[in-house]
Amino acid sequence: MMGAADQRHFDALRTAHFPPERNYLPAHITLFRQLPPSCLDELGRLFCRIAADTPPPAAVLREVYSLGQGVAFRIESPELLAIRARIADHFAGMLTAQDRGVPRLHITVQNKVAAAKARALLAALASEFRPRQLAITGLAAHRYRGGPWDPAFTRSFRASRR
Repeated sequence: MMGAADQRHFDALRTAHFPPERNYLPAHITLFRQLPPSCLDELGRLFCRIAADTPPPAAVLREVYSLGQGVAFRIESPELLAIRARIADHFAGMLTAQDRGVPRLHITVQNKVAAAKARALLAALASEFRPRQLAITGLAAHRYRGGPWDPAFTRSFRASRR
């Protein structure tokens, strides 16, 4: 989960540039593509433990980049990757091949559009972009329902930085 100001900013970009028929979710950072639905309760308990003992991870929006048929913002956050590794270790035997790898953290603001449209948005966003801090406030899980996604739960980081 992102801080409120960042969430509003990236949701507005998605609303403006993501094909509406594909825009099922608010702006987000994907840590895992697919965990088994049978793990949802266990995931909720793990998220509670992580949220209780982990401060919000530091994160930087590093650059805007091309997805070919879309545009995303690259995120640099060793601390968020460490949280992800903790979750991956817990569910190691249940991860898909795609989820066994380390993700490239990003926020997608456009996808599945013509390459020319994506290049135009990339140029516009890149001309104004400056690296900056990104607020990460918690973890969320969603259930896939064959198109729309339903929020399952959210957990906010509660530990403080020392």
